[in-house]
Amino acid sequence: MTTTDQYPTANAMRRALRRAEDGVTLDVAEAAVLLQARGADLERLCAAAARVRDAGLAAAGRPGVITYSRNAFVPLTRLCRDRCHYCTFVTVPGRLRRDGAGMYLSPDEVLEIARRGADAGCKEALFTLGDRPEDRWPEAREWLDAHGYDDTLSYLRAMAVLVLEETGLLPHLNPGVMSWTDFQRLKPVAASMGMMLETTATRLWSEPGGPHHGSPDKEPAVRLRVLEDAGRSSVPFTSGLLIGIGENPTERAESVHALRRVARAYGGIQEVIVQNFRAKPDTAMRAVPDAGLDELAAAVAVTRVVLGPGARIQAPPNLVAGEYDLMIGAGIDDWGGVSPVTPDHVSPEHPWPHVDELRARTAESGFDLAERLTVYPEFVRRGEPWLDPRLRPHVAALADPATGLARPDVTPRGLPWQEPDEPMTATGRTDLHRTVDTEGRTGDRRADFDEVYGDWEALREAAAPGMVPDRLPGPATAPERIDAELRAALAVAADDPTRLTDEQALALLHADGPALDALSATADALRRDTVGDEVTWIVTRNINFTNVCYTGCRFCAFAQRRTDADAYTLSLDQVADRAAQAWDVGAVEVCMQGGIHPDLPGTAYFDIARAVKARVPGMHVHAFSPMEVVNGASRTGLSIEDWLTAAREAGVDSLPGTAAEILDDEVRWVLTKGKLPAATWREVVTTAHRLGLRTSSTMMYGHVDQPRHWLGHLRTLADIQRTAQEAGVPGFTEFVTLPFVHTNAPVYLAGIARPGPTPRDNRAVTAMARLLLHPLVTNIQTSWVKLGPEGAAAMLRSGANDLGGTLMEETISRMAGSAHGSHMTPAGLRAIADAAGRPSRPRTTTYGTVPEERQRAADAAGGRLPDLLPLLPADAPADASADRTAPGGPTAR
Repeated sequence: MTTTDQYPTANAMRRALRRAEDGVTLDVAEAAVLLQARGADLERLCAAAARVRDAGLAAAGRPGVITYSRNAFVPLTRLCRDRCHYCTFVTVPGRLRRDGAGMYLSPDEVLEIARRGADAGCKEALFTLGDRPEDRWPEAREWLDAHGYDDTLSYLRAMAVLVLEETGLLPHLNPGVMSWTDFQRLKPVAASMGMMLETTATRLWSEPGGPHHGSPDKEPAVRLRVLEDAGRSSVPFTSGLLIGIGENPTERAESVHALRRVARAYGGIQEVIVQNFRAKPDTAMRAVPDAGLDELAAAVAVTRVVLGPGARIQAPPNLVAGEYDLMIGAGIDDWGGVSPVTPDHVSPEHPWPHVDELRARTAESGFDLAERLTVYPEFVRRGEPWLDPRLRPHVAALADPATGLARPDVTPRGLPWQEPDEPMTATGRTDLHRTVDTEGRTGDRRADFDEVYGDWEALREAAAPGMVPDRLPGPATAPERIDAELRAALAVAADDPTRLTDEQALALLHADGPALDALSATADALRRDTVGDEVTWIVTRNINFTNVCYTGCRFCAFAQRRTDADAYTLSLDQVADRAAQAWDVGAVEVCMQGGIHPDLPGTAYFDIARAVKARVPGMHVHAFSPMEVVNGASRTGLSIEDWLTAAREAGVDSLPGTAAEILDDEVRWVLTKGKLPAATWREVVTTAHRLGLRTSSTMMYGHVDQPRHWLGHLRTLADIQRTAQEAGVPGFTEFVTLPFVHTNAPVYLAGIARPGPTPRDNRAVTAMARLLLHPLVTNIQTSWVKLGPEGAAAMLRSGANDLGGTLMEETISRMAGSAHGSHMTPAGLRAIADAAGRPSRPRTTTYGTVPEERQRAADAAGGRLPDLLPLLPADAPADASADRTAPGGPTAR
């Protein structure tokens, strides 16, 4: 059933066909016109699409080849919380009981299907199931509880591991809507995953009587977010359209363009299924006409033309009524999964064709049929980060190393699947913390710069809204006098900053000239009243235990592939040695963070904390960002709360609140491809606070953001701290300003980000942090690493009261291009405070008094590791970025 737009005019059809034939990118209106092509117009459209497809196959190195995957269909559960009006796959608990079936397939039932598949030469286990049935059906919840699983996805993960180990089939997971965190849990056990977009027509979900009404997981915005999270998580992902469920041609064209946008941005959509609606008995839509095959062919052809030669397009062969030649002519290059041992449980009334028949019918159209794996050849050849290291042996056992296709002569066999259990071993440039100052980095960017971060042009489009300056009344340049609006905002800030409205706060964040001077003075007065004049600092050592990371943060110049010249990983002994060295020169804390290394064992974070505590029992372990917490929880299968509890037991005393960047997803998904969403960062931090683990808080600014984003970020932190204090827990220790270091940051090298914040920005952010976080967060830290001594002293006059630490080694900002060295002595920190006209004292992580013994050790050694770390020359400029900050990723503690 398709609700049609007005049929296009002949002129509109001719114009759209000519643009398709000329290879011009079609807009939504043109695509909508072509979706209605029939007869001779459809033939022209299909010919254009076929040429695009053929060019793509030639570029992929398999001209004239159409692929398929031989699979075993595993219907893990047919229960679902959704109520789609066309679905016969989903059932209810009562019917399952009447049929003598369980709420879920048992492990033995799963294995029986998988083993039959392996014996028949299948290489894919297609896990299909309803969305989160435990949220709707008590029987599902009871079954999971009785079998020891927290949720359906936990059981799915366990069954995927079972199939890998017992049969060697590669799991393809179709569990419906997943969160970013769910992808982290499931990626290590699945070669690929999938979820049909179906349509972006919201009315089909929101309006009573619509095919998706009453189905929370079918909201188009939710499903698009899943596709984006899959791309951010580097998961080879299958998606597609379901045509003929009531959408009109424009809505269908919009759905195709939505898939194109996600595919361009992340490069993770491995195939697009174009599936035609077929009415099923015993459903609410049983009387709705099927989508016609010409309609399907037009949809396939338009999808091919819009998505381009690099896309893989399939039409399910059991739903095309034998019209194989029509689908091939329309531009498909894949038939999808075909099973010799199981029915299509979603459309059981339409059996899959036999593989031999499919091969013969494909040959009639002049193409060869070749078997692929569930993960497409392009992703097999790319390897990391698209294939988890724990799956590499399973994929390698079945893939032709030359083509990435399936090896036809191989029968799958079970292989062990396990988390890496090798202890951390030293590899690579482990002296980078020292030589980054003397030799520098090998190059200004990674060799995979053009691929690892996503499509830069698509990213430039995504960044555009966040780069639009805030619209405020008044002159564009710094006024010589303070206008009435700013004067009123300053008066509120001086009297009671908790009463500042968002409009007043935003005006102050834009303050310049005399207004900025007045703002800084107001913040500095509040600082004096709140924490006094003493400037604090800590003798600490940063230990970045690895820089191997595939997360794809576009602001980070620290992350390396394992094969890059600057990549390194420290051993546990080296980490402990560095902590002991720091203790010997007076440190009271080590701050430990690292890249998201795919090969580290699941216990690595616990092992690191234990190693430090075993070597230096008195050292405060300030370790592991919220991103690392989520990574650790995903690898170990623990909840965030259980993981944090285990980390505390292993020796973690507090957490750095890094990985926050900007807690606004408009900006966040430009800055990073795969880092945790803002909501997940908040979940980790609030859980840590609830457990009594204190954290710092941070904001990295001056890239693709605007003051409105700073305001939202600070309001969010204030809300988190207010919640903690109302619960009777201390929460944040401090707020750390992190100016963006641009020099080697990928997002800057690509011409998207600004070259860091201006001195005006730094003063305004520091002052407004003091005002907007009052009285909840009383310590505001500035960064000498990013601003230099003179810049840090200026921030001490704008509301800051803390200088951070000695660091001893600082690699993250230095790799990004910061010019202010890797280490600062206690005397140097005191000098910065002196320059601001303020007394100073050392502190502990929680701003307590440092034991005298520690102070004597630090003073005796100068807080410096002897013969290890260079200092800036005594005659070096105090601030090499007086006119503009040169900042990068977080180096906060």
